[in-house]
Amino acid sequence: MSTPTELARTHVPRLHAYTPGFQPTGSDWVKLNTNESPYPPSPKVAEAITQSVTDDGASLRLYPSPTSAPLRAQIAELHGLAEDQVIIGNGSDDILNLLVRVFGGPETPTGFTLPSYSLYPVLVAIQDGGTATIDFDRSMILPVEQIANSDAQAFFLTSPNAPTGVGFTNESIEQILQSFSGLLVVDEAYAPFAEENAITLLGRYPNLVVVRTLSKAHALAGLRVGYALASAETIGLLDRVRDSYNVNKLSQVAAGAALGDSVYYDAVIARIKKTRDRWLAAWREQGWFIYDSAANFIFVEPRDAQGLIGSEVAASLFEYFKTRRILVRSFPNHALTAPFLRISVGTDDEMLAVDQAIQAWLKHDP
Repeated sequence: MSTPTELARTHVPRLHAYTPGFQPTGSDWVKLNTNESPYPPSPKVAEAITQSVTDDGASLRLYPSPTSAPLRAQIAELHGLAEDQVIIGNGSDDILNLLVRVFGGPETPTGFTLPSYSLYPVLVAIQDGGTATIDFDRSMILPVEQIANSDAQAFFLTSPNAPTGVGFTNESIEQILQSFSGLLVVDEAYAPFAEENAITLLGRYPNLVVVRTLSKAHALAGLRVGYALASAETIGLLDRVRDSYNVNKLSQVAAGAALGDSVYYDAVIARIKKTRDRWLAAWREQGWFIYDSAANFIFVEPRDAQGLIGSEVAASLFEYFKTRRILVRSFPNHALTAPFLRISVGTDDEMLAVDQAIQAWLKHDP
């Protein structure tokens, strides 16, 4: 009798699952490792969820809208698009998975930059696909010509970039779109914290897809809602491979309430950006290199008390943070990112705790 491993598709046993940021148990951690919002969602979100189950939960016996139709209509109106230009996913990761299902595979390489979102190669590997990667150098200048000349069927560009936080201009993105023969997927998970976004380019470029999430700026990471904006033809292809009922009823309701309260979220985003810019400037003043951030995190290259930098220095501070019950994110598997740590923007008190830990580490550093 064959074992399950022997019965599996031949490439599956070789796969490595995506490793998300550590989710600790207990409430005494300063958790700044997964770029969640430090503030709660709009009060209208809880109100909408409560209202949707005021019938003693009887409505939960019914399936949700299989296409998230009301939410599609709301998002289409929000961005001035047609409803058939919108698709909703169980988080933006679901959308990325659909895109790889459609456009990735053994004979159709999928492109992305390095460093970038580490889920991309995992999704491609699941489809037994090939990759066409392009490395950033330390300048983090967008390699427009290399991407435009890529032989990738679809190319994923995270803007602002993860994990550096560097944002890319619409001018640069448009230069790619003018020459690239494949589909350009601009993953805008952090766009609400940036000065530009690529949505304005959709009307001119049918080979553009813009992906958004409600996990970051809208504080709905626990409910998993994301969406994509693209041509009707592209959305139609994604719908062909979308899982049925992929977004639950409460998530659809919550997302609608969140997107309907721009006044609340504009204030929250402004507050996060103010905190980000304050601490970015403060840590630069002590001699640390930090990329300009267009996201809700700060990517820092720590310098120890002896003035040294590098992966070992970053690892030292990472471990010291844990002794202070502070979680940040390290990226040791790429030469560019190994000397850095990514610190999500927290509340004022959380960021003060981070700075106090840094100053203590500098004094404690052997």
